[in-house]
Amino acid sequence: MLNRPFFALRGWWLAGVLASGTLLASEQAVAQAAESVEAQEAQAALQEQIDTADEQTREQLEELRRLERETLQLKADNASLTGRLAEEAERQQRLATALDTLEETRAALPVIEQNMSAQLSQWVERDLPFLREERLARVERQPDEQGDNTIERINGLLEAWRVELDYGREMDSWRGRLRQENREREVDFLRIGRIGFYYLTPDGREGGVWSAESGAWQPLDDEYLREVRSGLRMAEDQRAPDLLTLPLSISANDLQGEQP
Repeated sequence: MLNRPFFALRGWWLAGVLASGTLLASEQAVAQAAESVEAQEAQAALQEQIDTADEQTREQLEELRRLERETLQLKADNASLTGRLAEEAERQQRLATALDTLEETRAALPVIEQNMSAQLSQWVERDLPFLREERLARVERQPDEQGDNTIERINGLLEAWRVELDYGREMDSWRGRLRQENREREVDFLRIGRIGFYYLTPDGREGGVWSAESGAWQPLDDEYLREVRSGLRMAEDQRAPDLLTLPLSISANDLQGEQP
């Protein structure tokens, strides 16, 4: 009779212990589940950062590839134009040699002079309109009265050709007067060989690129104005040479046009 309450009390105590263990296990499961959710959220945030960084990297790589393509195209355009001008220089050199070695050439000198003058004038008129008056004056300059005027004239034209050839290999800048829309103002000009001709106002707020196709100045936006300003500094040796991203004054058809 005395053992039954004892066994009942013992069974009650074991049930309490089991209930406490179950409650503790449930709390641990909840804590582990919460930690798992936090870990998943952290992993998702990290993956989003990685995806964003990858997208920025892809955009930067694409921009770099675009700049590389434009640089290669610009080099190809310059190489094409330089090759044609070099051929003309060689032709003019052969002509100069002929003047010294062939006596019969003297009879044809007046015609040669006229052709050279006409071709050079036509070249300047068709070219980008930089320093046009100065260049035409060099073509039309008359020799002194002493000596063989025809030979001196041809020598002067050969020198004018050499100057024109050098224009295609140089980057230059100067300040001059720009007449546009019935007004004249002072601007800074930038010339990149024979493929780019630009201007920028002294305050840097306005500028343009000469379009050979339309025969007129086209306005530039702020991004290109900064590039022109950088080009002016490079031309004046105030900045190390660097890649410029600017619209060209001529088209691919202009590069393939007839050599005067």
